[in-house]
Amino acid sequence: MTTRVIIVDDQAMVRAGFAALLAAQSDIDVVGDAPDGVQGVELSRRTHPDVVLMDVRMPEMDGLEAARQLLDPPAGVVHRPKVLMLTTFDVDDYVYEALRAGASGFLLKDAPPADLISAVRVVAAGEALLAPSVTRRLIADFARQRPTPRKDRTALRLNGLTPRETEVLELIARGLSNQEIAESLVLAEQTVKTHIGRVLAKLGLRDRAQAVIFAYESGLVSPGTN
Repeated sequence: MTTRVIIVDDQAMVRAGFAALLAAQSDIDVVGDAPDGVQGVELSRRTHPDVVLMDVRMPEMDGLEAARQLLDPPAGVVHRPKVLMLTTFDVDDYVYEALRAGASGFLLKDAPPADLISAVRVVAAGEALLAPSVTRRLIADFARQRPTPRKDRTALRLNGLTPRETEVLELIARGLSNQEIAESLVLAEQTVKTHIGRVLAKLGLRDRAQAVIFAYESGLVSPGTN
């Protein structure tokens, strides 16, 4: 199946380069590009892409607001694409807020071409693009800056998880991959995927990225712990 992609970035050279690279892949179809968030949202609503590559900082409307509009559309708008944020820096306020809004992850603009292609495929498949090392640093850094976790608001949701599901959520938040979680808990990787699916469903979360943030904000995982 072909993955439909649009590229939203204020730099024409970036749009052209990414489009050429992705269009050369037999399983990826670049259906358009836009220079700012306003036009990006309009383009997405018109072309219904599977994945939106969204720059963080742009004129008219930044990538964060555009991502929010795409991931939480107004009544009557059914289409919700996967959003992959593009950023120049690996730690960025906007990236954290975008993940909270439902973005599926982020990618550095200077990442190797193979990483961009892989990222589109990963996100299109419904996975979150969060490298373990980046997960630990990014989420923990911002969690330190936030108020004490709202345990009273999240305790009931956490209590709905089984002990095993809670373990899996904690390991996700610590930046472990499915394979690493399977090794840590001595489980089959497919079993880990099943647990993750149940965790997301019970907590009402969209993907792995939101699960990481929920774990920190609920107090299940504390910044700086191993």
